[in-house]
Amino acid sequence: MAVTMAEITKLRHLTSAGLMDCKKALAETNGDIDAAVEILRKKGQAVAAKREDRQASEGCVLAKNEGDFAAIVALCCETDFVAKNAGFVALTQQLLDAAVANRIKSLDELKAMELNGQAVADLITDESGKTGEKIELGRYEYLEAPSTTSYNHLGNKLSTIAGFNVEGVDYQVGREIAMQIASMNPVAVDRDSVAQEIIDSERNVAIEKTKEEQVKKAVEAALKKAGINPNLVDSEDHIASNIAKGWLTEEEAEKARTIKEETAAQKAANLPEQMIQNIATGRVNKFFKENCLMEQEFVKDANLTIGQYLEQSQKGLVVTVFKRVNLNED
Repeated sequence: MAVTMAEITKLRHLTSAGLMDCKKALAETNGDIDAAVEILRKKGQAVAAKREDRQASEGCVLAKNEGDFAAIVALCCETDFVAKNAGFVALTQQLLDAAVANRIKSLDELKAMELNGQAVADLITDESGKTGEKIELGRYEYLEAPSTTSYNHLGNKLSTIAGFNVEGVDYQVGREIAMQIASMNPVAVDRDSVAQEIIDSERNVAIEKTKEEQVKKAVEAALKKAGINPNLVDSEDHIASNIAKGWLTEEEAEKARTIKEETAAQKAANLPEQMIQNIATGRVNKFFKENCLMEQEFVKDANLTIGQYLEQSQKGLVVTVFKRVNLNED
């Protein structure tokens, strides 16, 4: 039987599939809309299976908050072209709205949820059929707190949510904090929230860096005392290059090597432990100030930390939790 444009339009409205795909499905089912929908869904499943080994590194990230609950959904695909498609963004928003409305608390729970009578997994499979790309739920984050906030960065690749310790936090204050998290990418709310393994790692790096700097200073001082420019002998490549240019003799190069080796060994064996520990502590404190949200410099006012900004906004106000999802590299 002949397929009418009205039938094709109806099927496109139901599935958002391409015009020719709808026409072929209707012709195959003799105009049976329900059967045509199933064919298109099966096509979507086939596309999804075919794309299983492909990398879904692009996508759409959206955040939303309502009262004491906030969530972020990242729906992933293969290309930025699909990620910016209005239908793809709309599906991400639908998933997010449903997650917030139902207070969903895990990615698995989100995948198992039904939306408008259809399983989320089937909706994603259908979207894969429409786009011809691998589509998957990449990330889901949520938080609960007396007050919450959310922020979606331009381009739908980066979103943040945050929770506060009291109810009724001013909207603009909340937005400033969510934008701070997006911009400055803190690792924790405060230093007490930083994982011990991270602190230990930062301290070890700080100690080694401090030791290297102290040894380097001693070596440079010894070279200068011997009348040798440290910049000419800071590596074997530079030594060879500077000898070729006539800026350094073979004798000076060998003398420099001896001074470097002996001075470095002597200084490394006699480093003042307490001084090393004090400098390392200062470096770890700097890490906290740069990476702990409450200690970070407020991007809108360099004279304030985030903690001070919140205290000025509302006495006793603090951030208790935050989440950040970014599809791009920071």
